[in-house]
Amino acid sequence: MADQLTLRRRARGMRQAPTLTEARLWALLRSSKLRGLKFRRQVPIGNYIADFACFSPLLIVEADGGAHRNPEYDAERDAWFRAAGYRVLRIPNELAVTAGDEVAAMILRAAGREL
Repeated sequence: MADQLTLRRRARGMRQAPTLTEARLWALLRSSKLRGLKFRRQVPIGNYIADFACFSPLLIVEADGGAHRNPEYDAERDAWFRAAGYRVLRIPNELAVTAGDEVAAMILRAAGREL
């Protein structure tokens, strides 16, 4: 397990070099654009880094693809987030890049703020 300083440094590096999918999702989520939901990106929570985290309600949005190629690790990570009270929503990379409105609706549903 990585220590907290290492996690913070890794998260900072990930924020400075986002993938295309992460950049698209961040454009949708930043500045409370989505019905006032305030998200942070690449945020350390426990021993993991969440792609996007909203602390009210407790929701984690993950760009699913690319780095997420280890289903056992992802399941362990998701279980930890859920045990900590978060809802985890995985968005397939292809969908995040091509269907912004659909992704926004999915996130709002997961947050309990349907259109």
